[in-house]
Amino acid sequence: MVETKIVPSQPALILEGKKRSLVVSDLHIGFESNLVTNKIFIGKNTTTQETINAIEDIIDFVKADTLILLGDVKSSIKSITKSEWEDVPKFFKKINDKVDIILIPGNHDANIQKLVPEGVSLISSAGVVIENILLTHGHTMPTENFSHVDKIIMGHVHPVFFQEDSVLNGQRVWISIKTEKQNIFPSTSGELEIIVVPSFNKYFYATHKKYYKKSISPILERIKIFSSARIVTLDGIIIGDESIINQIL
Repeated sequence: MVETKIVPSQPALILEGKKRSLVVSDLHIGFESNLVTNKIFIGKNTTTQETINAIEDIIDFVKADTLILLGDVKSSIKSITKSEWEDVPKFFKKINDKVDIILIPGNHDANIQKLVPEGVSLISSAGVVIENILLTHGHTMPTENFSHVDKIIMGHVHPVFFQEDSVLNGQRVWISIKTEKQNIFPSTSGELEIIVVPSFNKYFYATHKKYYKKSISPILERIKIFSSARIVTLDGIIIGDESIINQIL
């Protein structure tokens, strides 16, 4: 059985099975291009190198064998920007020198096969199953082919906690939801856990919900009733349950 655990103080998850896999989501390499259009400038390659360094440090800390990327490695949706042509292959090469990489494409990863070097496993956007767990980006609906799983790990929605009088306002959080499996897989029954991984990109936050552009997931849209939910900070503190889920999603 594969076990899951959060890396302390990091938007990253460990899958502990025959191999130890590190799971991260939503790097959005190249997002600076959007900032430039709003006259906000960050040093060239600064955030890409930050991302490389941060992931290398976590790999070393947890002694991971594999890195699983849950999509949205790049930031532009339909095109490839000049900075992405440079920075995305650089990221893959640096990290692939340390560990094997599995990439599950997200909705921002159109044409990413042009940026992926040899040695990186690029698989279907439908996701990959490891024993009882489906790993997917979260922008597509899983098919009944995956109905045997009892856990889904996804990214895509960039969960952030909003409460203006709280010191945690605007902070990235984890979400764990338990629901009836038939909400996602109509042909089956039982309980299903859905874990939403925070965006690895630390610049994806806001301090007021109306200024935050969230993504819609068909998986989460299907869930009308939660058996239970937990909202957890990056530091591992439980700050809420299903009663505040609307403040997050």
